[in-house]
Amino acid sequence: MMDVNGLSEYLPLLIPLVLIQIGLLTFALLDLVKRSEETLNGSKVMWILIIALLNVIGPILYFIVGRKDE
Repeated sequence: MMDVNGLSEYLPLLIPLVLIQIGLLTFALLDLVKRSEETLNGSKVMWILIIALLNVIGPILYFIVGRKDE
């Protein structure tokens, strides 16, 4: 089991990753809610699940593949 000192070694690396994850998740979900079904590749429910369950990769996939050009 990891002690508190071992965890404190990794905190400077984990905090930015968690903040990036939360930022990407929030931005992707807000963008998804604003879009109509016609401007998406797939359904909103599918993209909500992908964004929420695939951590950092889900929001990135949404921004690359999920949105159609307007």
